[in-house]
Amino acid sequence: MTYDAPTVGILAYGSLIDEPGDELAAVIEQVVRGIDTPFPVEFARKSSSRGDAPTLVPYPEGAPVRAAMLQLATTVAHATDMLWRRETRTSDKTRPYPGTRPDRPNAVRVEQLRDFAGVEMVLYTAIGANVAPLTATRLAELAIASVSKARPGLDGISYLLSAKANGIATSLSPAYEAEILRMLQVESLEDALTLQRGAADPSSSFTS
Repeated sequence: MTYDAPTVGILAYGSLIDEPGDELAAVIEQVVRGIDTPFPVEFARKSSSRGDAPTLVPYPEGAPVRAAMLQLATTVAHATDMLWRRETRTSDKTRPYPGTRPDRPNAVRVEQLRDFAGVEMVLYTAIGANVAPLTATRLAELAIASVSKARPGLDGISYLLSAKANGIATSLSPAYEAEILRMLQVESLEDALTLQRGAADPSSSFTS
């Protein structure tokens, strides 16, 4: 059986790998793993929808990371709109991507790569870094604090666990993980998550 490479794909290097959302999931034809980003990435962005947890964004001082190619059965324009809506958690499916807005540095941008990994047009999202200082200690502080602020599964420790499961490692991620374990005096990220969920809700019976 042969497979003709689609003309449109999305390069996913964060939560998009496992959580593309219903709209994008409906047009995914194939997921190809084992691809590295052609640009450096780091946990350099605080996400307000994740309780200010650190998330992965393109970052000049980062490192290429493992990614997945979501090969789509749709047009470039439709894929661009859907990707923007997913990244901005926009529920109104009629809203199109507003384009690059230089006056809004915190706006989500949809960038393009041509002829990458066998796909004619590849889309990916980019947004500015806002973690300062960008250190392992600061990342650990944000991730720990996010557990009590974010909805279940959207906190920074869960995000880091998901990134690790997908083989994603940045320049800071080993030290970032080590700082979480040191600060909470636990042996694993799973233990850290259990501990912080219990601290956020003393009546919780959650176990990892």
